[in-house]
Amino acid sequence: MPIIRTVSGLRHFLHRFSSDQSDVSGPSSTLIGQVGLVPTMGALHAGHLSLIQRARQENKCVIVSIFVNPLQFGDHEDLADYPQSWAQDQASCQEQGVDAIFAPSAETLLAHTPLTQVVPPVELTARLCGPHRPKHFTGVATIVLKLLNIVQPDRAYFGQKDAQQLAIIQRLVQDLNLEVTVVPCQLIREATGLALSSRNQYLTAQEVRQATILHHSLQAAQHTFHAGECDRNSILTTVAQTLAKEPQVKVEYIDLVDPTTLQPLEQITTQGLVALAAHVGSARLIDNMMLDARLPILAIDGPAGAGKSTVTRRCAQALGLQYLDTGAMYRAVAWLALEQQVEVSDTFAIAELVEQCNIELKPHPDPQQPPQVWVNQQEVTQAIRTSEVTAQVSAVAAQPPVREALVKQQQRLGRQGGIIAEGRDICTHVFPDAGLKIFLTASIQERARRRQQDLQDQNLPAQSKSELEGLIANRDQQDSQREFAPLRKAYDAVEINTDGMTIEQVIDQITTLYRQRFPAHP
Repeated sequence: MPIIRTVSGLRHFLHRFSSDQSDVSGPSSTLIGQVGLVPTMGALHAGHLSLIQRARQENKCVIVSIFVNPLQFGDHEDLADYPQSWAQDQASCQEQGVDAIFAPSAETLLAHTPLTQVVPPVELTARLCGPHRPKHFTGVATIVLKLLNIVQPDRAYFGQKDAQQLAIIQRLVQDLNLEVTVVPCQLIREATGLALSSRNQYLTAQEVRQATILHHSLQAAQHTFHAGECDRNSILTTVAQTLAKEPQVKVEYIDLVDPTTLQPLEQITTQGLVALAAHVGSARLIDNMMLDARLPILAIDGPAGAGKSTVTRRCAQALGLQYLDTGAMYRAVAWLALEQQVEVSDTFAIAELVEQCNIELKPHPDPQQPPQVWVNQQEVTQAIRTSEVTAQVSAVAAQPPVREALVKQQQRLGRQGGIIAEGRDICTHVFPDAGLKIFLTASIQERARRRQQDLQDQNLPAQSKSELEGLIANRDQQDSQREFAPLRKAYDAVEINTDGMTIEQVIDQITTLYRQRFPAHP
């Protein structure tokens, strides 16, 4: 595992890596990116390692950066004393299978002064840690942008403990049109509930016990929320009263904000982030908890012919979830192209078309029927099912601009939760934060048998089983090797192999998993 300290050295390493095209990952692989970046300031703990492990599962190459960024420290903060454990960090990265550590000096990354800096929007820094660390997030955003430009990863991994930092980086990537997926990763805690942090090293044994009140206060807020109290005053009062039980903990702030915009919430209608900061001894600690009022999202993907569509519709009925018919959305774009006489081979025109169209899905009055579809306020439920549209769908859906635009619309439709969706990349790209992910699969032989039976049932020309197996194997290879959103199993998906199972058995297994994971919901 090389330790790389220069920008040119890292670029040479990545260029050499990119020339190796020996990736033969299949549909059941969890690799969905070429290069994954885990930015750190060193002093690696189990929280950092969880980011590295996720990156290792999802990327062909993993780069860990270690750089104590002076730009994000205030005048009287702990830059000079920030924990360092270089030998241990190097050993941990080696154990986790990291491909390279990028450990530049301050002179390498901050060679020019004054330095061009990135200033996040005021609305993202006006609350929480922003007023208490006025230069912090400009320093964070500047160095993160430099790292993203140097490494140019497909995916970059950040912990949800630093929720304000995460929101700012997500906004940075969006506003500056960077081609990287920011992957939020679960906050990791010690057995006591204390959120893992490099600064925990500053705490004495007694202060560690005192600091656990931070998590206890968030748990109390969660209990209040689950009891039906969704207003700001009730939730923050609960946190403050719990923290007051430990007078040695000096509270800096407590707040309830929207997790994306970081604006204050008076009432939680979808999601709310309860965040706090406090001083315990010499350590400044932060913690947070997400309170989610939405119904969960159930996402189902897997290879073609595994029965996703039928199973998803039936599960929607059984669980009372709204069925998000992603296939209908691609049909809607194909219909619009035909309606406006745009050639589907004209990728530029199709890209313009899809960016300017608005697709709505509404539940059909008959739960046995697919959702009603509206395009730019025109109802097209039946029109998108014609043979002319069917003939164009594959060509339209294969275009990256179409998939990118529809993923954004699908995510917008899913913001309220309570949906079930299926598709070849629904778990990895569309709803990577779905509450339950299912990878529905079956052997090529079983899928060929089912397809042959379908053809017979529809009185269509039959194909031999060997021909069908060849077609399905080829389709799997194409889907898993696509440049954009290849078919991959999400690292946290539950795999269900349906060989030898009836549809009813598959539906029963999925609905049971859903009810076990979300006992508060039907």
